[in-house]
Amino acid sequence: MTIDQIIAQVTALGGVLVLRPSPGDGSPELSWGDVFFYYAPDGVVPRTQPFATIVTKDYPDDRGSRLDAAGRFRLNIEARELAGVADADPSAEDVLFPHPVYGGLGWVSVVAPAERTRAVVTDLLARAHDAARARLERRCAADQG
Repeated sequence: MTIDQIIAQVTALGGVLVLRPSPGDGSPELSWGDVFFYYAPDGVVPRTQPFATIVTKDYPDDRGSRLDAAGRFRLNIEARELAGVADADPSAEDVLFPHPVYGGLGWVSVVAPAERTRAVVTDLLARAHDAARARLERRCAADQG
């Protein structure tokens, strides 16, 4: 799966706002080239965390996936539970593992997702999208009630 294929798959779920920080847009330089997925049918960045991200480089506190090598990226998905997700080498490609920093909060990751993880990644992205949509709907209902 390429980054563009993942973006197309996630946007097809509906109501998704995709942020791709880049030079000149006011975003921090560290985030340039990464991708953030929000459930935001109104097109406005919500005051919540994204439900999935793609990172294209190592961060100061997160270097284990060796993303600074050319062409490497990591897909991160809010999964809420890690059932069936085993600890793995965070630099291994096409292997699902707990997020190196946010695994304790229920996030999972995969470096360079491909055939081995395609089905589970597709399912996890749909579940994360549904959960983000449900959270927004509950907030909207609470604001109206």
